[in-house]
Amino acid sequence: MGNVVFWKKGDIAASFGLFVNVLTDFLVMISLLIGVVGMPTEFVFKRIVPGFGLAVLLSGVIFAYFAYKLAKKTGRADVTALPSGSSSPGIFLIVFVIMLPLYHQTQDAVFTTSVAVLWGFIEAAILFLGAFIGDTIRKLVPKTVLLASLAGLAFVFLGMNPMLQSFEMPVVAFVAIIVIFMNWLSRHPIFKKIPTGALLILIGTSIAWIAGYQNPADVTEALKSFGFNPPKLHLNGLFDHIEAALPYLLTAIPLGLSNFIFNLENVEAAAVVGDEYNTRDVMLANGFSTAIGGIFGNPFPVTVYVGHAGWKEVGAGLGYSIASSLAIFLLSIFSLMGLLLAVVPIAAIVPMLVFIAIVTGHQVVKESPKFEAPAIFVCFFPWVANWALVAVNNALSATGMSVGEGADQVSSLALHNAGLFYDGLVALGNGAPITSVLWGSIAVFTIRNTPIGAIVAAVLGAVLSFVGAIHTSTIGIAQDTAMPFVIGYLLMAVLLAYKLYVNKKENIGPVTE
Repeated sequence: MGNVVFWKKGDIAASFGLFVNVLTDFLVMISLLIGVVGMPTEFVFKRIVPGFGLAVLLSGVIFAYFAYKLAKKTGRADVTALPSGSSSPGIFLIVFVIMLPLYHQTQDAVFTTSVAVLWGFIEAAILFLGAFIGDTIRKLVPKTVLLASLAGLAFVFLGMNPMLQSFEMPVVAFVAIIVIFMNWLSRHPIFKKIPTGALLILIGTSIAWIAGYQNPADVTEALKSFGFNPPKLHLNGLFDHIEAALPYLLTAIPLGLSNFIFNLENVEAAAVVGDEYNTRDVMLANGFSTAIGGIFGNPFPVTVYVGHAGWKEVGAGLGYSIASSLAIFLLSIFSLMGLLLAVVPIAAIVPMLVFIAIVTGHQVVKESPKFEAPAIFVCFFPWVANWALVAVNNALSATGMSVGEGADQVSSLALHNAGLFYDGLVALGNGAPITSVLWGSIAVFTIRNTPIGAIVAAVLGAVLSFVGAIHTSTIGIAQDTAMPFVIGYLLMAVLLAYKLYVNKKENIGPVTE
């Protein structure tokens, strides 16, 4: 086994942190399927949930194996496995674009899930295809852009939401946050003999129970859901629904591209801190795990999670990947998600995710050339818009309303007059993973004074806008709402082409510092 260490002290904290990250998505998925879509609880827990747990377990074990191979190859004992879990955007998109309308039309949970699974296969196929061009794209897209786009995602979804949850229960969360500051951000930790992850759980849970935030009755109620539901193959009749799935399958393409970009960004982030994983292997692993989860009833894709640098900083190795994914799998087959939250308050654990967001942001600042720093903030804008768009839509949905012109709808003009530029949120927020990389690339290449790269990014932006992959709510060729963006990108490309001409005429070279 050489220098390979299968379990380290840092794996304890990382296991809790990654576990909570995946568990949060898991609980959101369950609540949406039961509370919003209206699917039978028994169907969700017996068919979809076990398949979800299996997909997460597969990806976690495979990524741990990749870390083992890398440790053996390099002889290093500090290799950290890539974190993996479900695709958060994928959960919302599959639920609201596919499962909600289909189930309301048919009231057939099996049919609805089968169509969504076929959608997930398209996701997997895009990853399989992307596996063979991933390294090339990593070489073409500036490192600053890949890291900054990942940091934008981490800031709004991995950092902002947990911070808001923390401020809903400050009595518990503030203690957890300051422990994290002292033990993971400072060089002088307290209670050195106790792993920080275990310390957070112990202190947070104790305070919550003493303060009366946790209710013993909730534990009793959660135990009632206990049951053994192993994953089962669901292949019979699955491909009978291809015709019904076709209108929905196009929507898999933008998310598939986004998932592809997530993988690239996270592989690059791991490489920057010394863990150089093979991009093709990572893509194929996620595609494989998604496909296997699908034939066992789970329509939700898996992906590389943000946070590798953070888990590495706390001393994680490869054990945390197996431990966290195994815990998710066991909870899924025994239906014990509710029991965990009845015992341990979420506010005691989510500050770990705030730490990961901080470290991810710090990584891009530390690893990027100073003169490219403005591009970091350019990459953030699409992610902030995406987060705000989701928040606004969810808030309106909670009141039984949506944006439109109907009786139970509020117009975008009314929101605009109230100071909320909703149409702008839709345009900037839709396709955020792709838009973040495009605009970051345009910014970096412009800062470097290498207009040819910015021209390519602008033309690509025009093409993706033309087909509805970015800036619109739906896929479609030359949509009225998309054409202004097509024109805007092309005008940008024209001006950049003129700059390229001026550079050649005046013999102006690229900026390197």
